[in-house]
Amino acid sequence: MLDRYITKILTAKVYAVASETALRPAAKLSTRLRNEVWLKREDQQPVFSFKLRGAYNKIVNLNEEERSRGVICASAGNHAQGVALAARKLGCSSTIVMPVTTPMIKVKAVRALGGHVLLQGLTYDEASDRAKAMATEKGLVLVPAFDDADVIAGQGTIAVEIARQCEQVPDAIFVPVGGGGLIAGVGVYIKHLYPETKIIGVEPLESASMHAALAAGGPVTLDRVGSFADGVSVRRVGDVTYNLCEQYVDEIVLVSTDEICAAIKDIFLDTRAITEPAGALAVAGLKKKVAEADWQGKNLVAINSGANMGFDRLMHVSERANIGEQSEGIFAVQIPEKKGAFLTFSKLLGARPVTEFNYRLSDAANAQIFVGVALHDGPQERHSIADELSAAGYGVLDLSENELAKIHVRHMVGGFMPGVQDERLIRFEFPERPGALLDFLESIGTVWNISLFHYRNHGSDYGRVLAGVQVPHDECEEFEAHLGKLGYPHWDETANPACRLFFG
Repeated sequence: MLDRYITKILTAKVYAVASETALRPAAKLSTRLRNEVWLKREDQQPVFSFKLRGAYNKIVNLNEEERSRGVICASAGNHAQGVALAARKLGCSSTIVMPVTTPMIKVKAVRALGGHVLLQGLTYDEASDRAKAMATEKGLVLVPAFDDADVIAGQGTIAVEIARQCEQVPDAIFVPVGGGGLIAGVGVYIKHLYPETKIIGVEPLESASMHAALAAGGPVTLDRVGSFADGVSVRRVGDVTYNLCEQYVDEIVLVSTDEICAAIKDIFLDTRAITEPAGALAVAGLKKKVAEADWQGKNLVAINSGANMGFDRLMHVSERANIGEQSEGIFAVQIPEKKGAFLTFSKLLGARPVTEFNYRLSDAANAQIFVGVALHDGPQERHSIADELSAAGYGVLDLSENELAKIHVRHMVGGFMPGVQDERLIRFEFPERPGALLDFLESIGTVWNISLFHYRNHGSDYGRVLAGVQVPHDECEEFEAHLGKLGYPHWDETANPACRLFFG
């Protein structure tokens, strides 16, 4: 099997549409991490993603009769653009089935490349089911996103370039993982040349389908996946890709949303380019592995896989990057409600810059503040600040790891209505589609009073909502049944200390 894949990679036809991308040193990141870090710049491809390699190699290997029937695929964006571009180059029609929640930047890009877009289903899996059905109904040729030998071979050409471009044998190559096509192709080729080089996959904590598969001994279907890094939001990896990864991948590193945002910032500082969340996964994983293993002096490569970032997501990325790189701590602090209290508090912080300050009167004696503080020494400094404030007599709570506080509370500090009874605070993920709010109101708002509502969109396929709902104790069971019927992912945050401090 190995010889077959090596041959397919070396004979893959990708350069009619793809570019040989640069392998560039990341000088600032290298200095900070005390390792030589190199970035493989697949974000510089014509469609800003590596995906066109596999798509073109698959379609160019179809015979004339197959291409004349037209091709079809399901994709949330990058594979779709690769298929549309490849089909246009080879003179065949392309139908792209995309979830209705796909960011509009990717929908428009596919249409601009000549792809016929059908928005079907709320998730990639629903779109994929529709694409498979249409392929059968209309006789179209399905172009898989990852679980196909020609697609894997196309992605494997990245490894050929890395091997040629590296000045010395890499100690490790970090690869983003969705369905597994990219890391399968890279792993097969690099391990053939350099068995000692570690192939390390990187997945988001909320979409760790390959990590789960390797732990289980075979592909498993996750109940749900997050969509912040939408380019790798895959509930189940491929059978073919799993078999290759099981043989040629050394380990999988899992990273958080904050760590991904920090990696986007790191890449920007070294390249002045903005990658999409999935595109920054490899750098996020590289940083985490270096810290955990205390690596120094190693030669490390990270594949920047894509740059299809919607502009409206940049605020969220910037907001979370400082926390992800441990350069900001956020705290809830109770201070006396009297003149000069904030000055006294600020003096205690010393020369540390205050990045954010939100205030609400708690009562005649105390005020509750939500404060962000710039850090220079990561978590250790954060803990030290909390200890200093506590020793000075302030009530303090470190909210830096509190998801609700980072998403909602920092934007809502300002008071609460006295006398609100039986309030439940529920955090939801709403699908970004027409009617999502109406469905919520029809299920919940017509039965119970909504006492608080805060919504934030981050340019991905779901919105984040914090809702307060007044639910008498004897109606809790009925309320839970309505939430189950609604089907939106949700978390009860009524007891969350950030809620108790700022909303009463």
